[in-house]
Amino acid sequence: MESSSSQRVARIAAHLNPPNFELRREECRAKGGAPGFKVAILGAAGGIGQSLALLMKMNPLVSVLHLYDVVNSPGVTADISHMDTTAVVRGFLGQPQLEAALTGMDLVVIPAGVPRKPGMTRDDLFNINAGIVRTLCEGVAKCCPNAVVNLISNPVNSTVPIAAEVFKKAGTYNPKRLLGVTTLDVTRANTFVGEVLGLDPKMVDVPVVGGHAGVTILPLLSQVKPPCSFTPEETEYLTKRIQDGGTEVVQAYAAAKFADACLRGLKGDAGVVECAFVASEVTELPFFASKVRLGRAGAEEVYQLGPLNEYERIGLEKAKKELAESIQKGTNFIKK
Repeated sequence: MESSSSQRVARIAAHLNPPNFELRREECRAKGGAPGFKVAILGAAGGIGQSLALLMKMNPLVSVLHLYDVVNSPGVTADISHMDTTAVVRGFLGQPQLEAALTGMDLVVIPAGVPRKPGMTRDDLFNINAGIVRTLCEGVAKCCPNAVVNLISNPVNSTVPIAAEVFKKAGTYNPKRLLGVTTLDVTRANTFVGEVLGLDPKMVDVPVVGGHAGVTILPLLSQVKPPCSFTPEETEYLTKRIQDGGTEVVQAYAAAKFADACLRGLKGDAGVVECAFVASEVTELPFFASKVRLGRAGAEEVYQLGPLNEYERIGLEKAKKELAESIQKGTNFIKK
C-alpha cells in the first residue's frame, strides 16, 4: 500500500514538474496579449487602492493591471493576481519602479495620498498630497502621455489643476484626458434620493455639478430622473446630506464604476455619460464638474448645466467662490 501511494505521489510530482521544463515568462500570457486595456493603479496598497484593484481585476475590459505603491504593493499584487479573471496583474514597489508601472498604459487611476491625521492641518495634508500627485503625474507625462488619467487623490478641486500644470510643463497636456473623479457624489445622491422616493438607486439619475468637497458639491435635484419634485425642506436635507457624506464609504466602488465608464468610452461604446471634474467652459472657472460624454479621446463633450431653480442658482454661486480658491491653490503649487 505504501509503495502504491509513493508511486502515485511520484506521478503527480512528475506531472507538475516535468524534467527539463522551464517556464519562460516571455512566452507566457503575462505579456499582456489578451484583448483589452492596460490599466495602472497608483496607490494600490491604500484603503481605496486595494478594493479598487480587486474591482478592476474583475473588469473584463482590463487585460493588464499594474499595481503601484511605495509600500505593501507586493502583498496586494500576490492576493489579487490569483483571482481567476482575465487581467494579468503585475506589482511595482517604490519610486524606482514608477516608470515601469506606467509604460504603455491606456488608463491611469490615482487614489494615492494620505488621510488627514491628528495634529495635521488642512495645509499640511494639501502639501503632502499635492507633492505625491505632482510626482506621479510627472511619471505619467514621461511614460504614458496619451493615457486617460482618473484623479481621485484629495482635494480633487486642487489636485486636478496641479496635474494639468504638470502636464503643461511637460508639453503633454490634453484636457480631454484628465478627469477628476466625482462619481462618489453621484452614487451617494442616487442612493439618498432613491431612499426618499422609494426607488432602486440604479433607476435614479441625479446630476451633481461643481466640485468634490463641501459646498462645491451641488446636486441638481430639479433635474432628477425619473422626474419628481421635492419640498424646500427635502431639498435642503438631501443637498446637505449629499455634501456632508463620509467620502471613504464607497469611494473604491465609485472609482471602479467611473474607470469602467472610461474604458467603455475608449472601446467606442456610444452614449457613455458620467459626471466628472474637468477643464470646462460651462462657467467662468477653468475646471468644473458636470456631465461629460466619454469616448475614445476621453471627455469628448462637456454638457451645459441646463435650467436651475433658485435654490440651485444660489448654491452655484457659493460653489464657484470656494472652487475658485481651490483651483488657484492647486495652480500656485506648481507655479510657485
